[in-house]
Amino acid sequence: MHAFYASIPVRAEGCAQCAPLEDLTVFTATGADALTFLHGQLTQDVTGLPADAARLAGYCTAKGRLLATLVMWRGAAADSDDAPQFYGMVRQDLSQALVKRLSMFVLRAKVKLAAVPLHVAGVQATPEQAAALEAAAGALPRAVWQRTDLPSGTWIAAPSADERLRWWWIASDAQLEQSAALAQTLGLASAEHWQAADLAAGIPWIGAATQDVFIPQTVNLDLIQGVSFTKGCYPGQEVVARSHYRGTVKRRMAFGTIADASLQGPALAGVDVFDAAQPGEAIGRVVQAANDQGVVSVLFETTLAALPEGDLRLSAVDGPRIAAAPLPYSITPD
Repeated sequence: MHAFYASIPVRAEGCAQCAPLEDLTVFTATGADALTFLHGQLTQDVTGLPADAARLAGYCTAKGRLLATLVMWRGAAADSDDAPQFYGMVRQDLSQALVKRLSMFVLRAKVKLAAVPLHVAGVQATPEQAAALEAAAGALPRAVWQRTDLPSGTWIAAPSADERLRWWWIASDAQLEQSAALAQTLGLASAEHWQAADLAAGIPWIGAATQDVFIPQTVNLDLIQGVSFTKGCYPGQEVVARSHYRGTVKRRMAFGTIADASLQGPALAGVDVFDAAQPGEAIGRVVQAANDQGVVSVLFETTLAALPEGDLRLSAVDGPRIAAAPLPYSITPD
């Protein structure tokens, strides 16, 4: 962890909270063909993305199953092909394999992909706390998925399940070292605290344990601007488009909590979900979980039929109960 984060005092109230996110990492794509290459690989409209925005995207197998989800944004316009044209933020546990796999398909395109030494943190504030934060950092983006580049780094407005404002803050060593004044406006929070808020907002992060398991729709990627159905081909596009246009999506990702402080969030990814009212095969699988102060937040993929009346259980029909709760967006057909 960078020394900057160690300089942030631990204070739970009265100021914006900053959580170092060492489970996330950033890669770049440079070269004249970087954007067009990735446009043909990801579920998102890469070339049509506004310069001041970020978006979710997925990278799929030919069968439409997700190998990764990422937050992506375009680099600043530059005269040199050596300048990054694209940034992608992904789970650290799959980043090396993802970059290697994408690089296999570059062929003759003028593009180079590589991990970069940028630090990712999550910053969360009430509207009142945001004023002090902006006095130190500069004007921050307020609209969800809006992006701003400041001397302190790149700030991306993240979705939230409540009135709190949330940002991903991506910064270099030099930018953190020049942000001493900003540290005094922050309180140090745990990664689990930020991750629990991510889950409540319905943001799916595919990790190594859940690769090649879900199609984009079953983790709601299409409901949160993570899939373009007009951009053209990419690996798995036929499967994703068929499910969309035929209206055959019968499984979605839901949110819930588990009152069991002994559970470790990272270890739950990929664990089966059961309905105690219908003993038999599993009805779903955990996408991601986080244990924040003894309450386990969990995103899980399941059948729409199991919601909201199912007696949902983790790992077995008599396992810990999952108390389903609404996401900030609808997962059921209108």
